[in-house]
Amino acid sequence: MKSHILTVSCKSTRGIVAAITGYLADKGCYIVDSSQFDDLQTGLFFMRLTFTSQEGATMEELQKGFTPVADKFAMNWDLLDSEHRMKVLLMVSRFG
Repeated sequence: MKSHILTVSCKSTRGIVAAITGYLADKGCYIVDSSQFDDLQTGLFFMRLTFTSQEGATMEELQKGFTPVADKFAMNWDLLDSEHRMKVLLMVSRFG
């Protein structure tokens, strides 16, 4: 089974977690890992979920179906295949 990663950020409000997890459950997805953070200073909510589709939903189906959920909360979101590797550059400097 393929794993997917969903990252979300939006204004903090009631019902966000329920909407996201409810959508994934309705699509036959199993949540493997979930992390969330509420920044009280900025009023922003952040969430990262790793999940698998037990019913074989495609990335396109998941993205299309999630759009109304995201629009309801004005989310900035991204859905990636967990096999997709990001390019990272690590730079180190020495003082003195």
